[in-house]
Amino acid sequence: MDLGKQPRSPERGHDAANAVGERLARGPALCLDGAIGTELEKRGHPAGLPLWSTHALLDAPESLVEIHAEYARAGAEILTANTFRTQRRTLERGAAKGPGLAHRDAELTALAVDLARQGARASARRCWIAGSAPPLEDCYRPDLVPEPEALLREHARHMENLAEAGVDLVLIETMNSLGEAVVACRAARECGLPALVSFVSWRPGEILSGESLARAADQIQAEAPLAVLVNCLPPSAVDRCLPVLAAAGLPFGAYANLGEPHADGGFTPSEEYDPGRWADHAKRWLDGGARLVGGCCGTGPGHIRAMGEALAGE
Repeated sequence: MDLGKQPRSPERGHDAANAVGERLARGPALCLDGAIGTELEKRGHPAGLPLWSTHALLDAPESLVEIHAEYARAGAEILTANTFRTQRRTLERGAAKGPGLAHRDAELTALAVDLARQGARASARRCWIAGSAPPLEDCYRPDLVPEPEALLREHARHMENLAEAGVDLVLIETMNSLGEAVVACRAARECGLPALVSFVSWRPGEILSGESLARAADQIQAEAPLAVLVNCLPPSAVDRCLPVLAAAGLPFGAYANLGEPHADGGFTPSEEYDPGRWADHAKRWLDGGARLVGGCCGTGPGHIRAMGEALAGE
């Protein structure tokens, strides 16, 4: 497959930062896409850990193009490339998929970005391509956050791979600790990548590390992200987070989930929301000042389409 990689330039990063920043400042609100991993599983492509959705880069790249295209047609303006688990640390654990997988991090990252760009062509409107940058270890296990030296080294490499692959911006997502979020955001900035930073908050006022969501949102400002968000939490939990994010002074947003993936594949829904009910939640988030809304685990193109229609009515 032709990767069609688009080399990074400082001008391109600057243009994306300006364009997305303008939308965040002046509106209308931006529509993010929905889940990749759980959507792959709905379509019969296993996404068990440790590789999660990276399996599809190796086994079903055409399905990734289809998913991105469906999100683009549904109204998503930011498509997230399937780089959630293309870091070398994760690939080393997926050696069963073939020898030398750990050394294919740059290649697989570039492939993921190209597949997202192919999918973006399905939309008549402009779509920005975001590279996904999650915690290096388990998103739900802040006790597993690596030592500072490893964080610096490995997030820098992932950001370099994303920059070389030509992403427009980076989505630093599902962050469970402030320290790792700061390191990742700084690494993005040093590579010239505009960043959105998103935390997980299951308990009122806290991220998973037990640190204050208010402190996390406030401290991340020093790294100059375009916006701060919460993600991978139930829709009903978003409302209590929005005033906290608003107080930080940055543009803010949310993309909630509908349940939790299993380590070996499969999914346990926590809240069953059809697209219409999902759009009702999105409207509330917009009314609360959110400038970006989207979907996390369990959501699909139908949810994004309904949400996009809600945004169009604002």
